[in-house]
Amino acid sequence: MRVTIWGCRGSVPTPGRDTIRYGGNTSCVEVSLGDGSVVVLDAGTGIRALGDDLQRRSIRRIHLLLTHLHLDHLEGLRFFAPMWDADVELEIWGPPSPLVALRDRIARSFSPPLFPIDLGHVPAQVTFHDTPREPWSIGRAALRAGFVVHPGPTVGYRIESGGATFAYIPDHEPALAGAIKGRSTDWISGGSLAAGADLVFHDAQYSEEEYPSRVGWGHSSVAHAVAFAQAVDARRLVLFHHDPGHDDASLEELEARARAVAGPNRVAAPALAREGMVLELR
Repeated sequence: MRVTIWGCRGSVPTPGRDTIRYGGNTSCVEVSLGDGSVVVLDAGTGIRALGDDLQRRSIRRIHLLLTHLHLDHLEGLRFFAPMWDADVELEIWGPPSPLVALRDRIARSFSPPLFPIDLGHVPAQVTFHDTPREPWSIGRAALRAGFVVHPGPTVGYRIESGGATFAYIPDHEPALAGAIKGRSTDWISGGSLAAGADLVFHDAQYSEEEYPSRVGWGHSSVAHAVAFAQAVDARRLVLFHHDPGHDDASLEELEARARAVAGPNRVAAPALAREGMVLELR
C-alpha cells in the first residue's frame, strides 16, 4: 500500500512563498493498493494535479472516499480530469445524511452560479454510495468508515491491505468529547478506526495556545493529535490539515512541539504532512 499526499492544508488553499515546503493545496490523498486499485481520499484542491497524473497513467476505475462535504474537501472535484473522461468509472463514497442524498449534496457545487456545468452532464460514469455501517472491500483491501466528532456528517476511514493498516481522520476534534488520555478506544471518537494502525493521518490544525479559542470548530491541537495516536496505539502519526495561517516555519515549530509531547514511546516521532510525501506500508 502506497500513500501519496496531494494536498494537506485545511480550510482554504494557501499558495505562496511561505507555504512552499509543506504545500498550500487542501486535503487529497492517494492510496495505491498492491492489486492496482486506486483509492482517493477527499477532493480538495490537491485532486486537480492528481487527476492529471491519473490520466497520464491511464487509470480508468477510481474510488473516491469523501470524509465530509465542507468545501476544502470538495472544491477540487469540479477540476478533476477523470470526471471529464467518458471512459472513466468513478465511484464516490461519502457520509450518509438523513435529509439529502450524497449525489444531491455534491450537485449543489455543480450548478450556477457556482459552476456552469450540471453534475448530470459530467461525461464520466459516476456512481454514488453512502458509506456502509459494515466493512466493505475495494480490490483486496478491507475498508471501514465511522462517524467522528466534526460539524456536520463526517467520517474517518480505515484501510487494511497486505497486512498493513492506514487510518485517515483529517477533520476531527476528539477532545470535545472529554479527555483522551487514559480512555479505552471504545470511548474515543475515531478510536476504533485507528486502533493499532501502522499509519494515522490526523487533524493537527492548532497549537495548544490557539485551541482554547477554537473549541467546537471541529479540529485538534498537535497535543490532542499525539494523545489520540498514543491512546489508539498507532505506530506512526502524520500531522495533517495545516491551518491556513501557519507558514512553513510555524508548522515546523508545531512539529517540534508534537515531538516533545510524544516523548520516548512506541509512537514514532510525529511528522508533518507534506505535499508530495510518499509513504510505503508493507
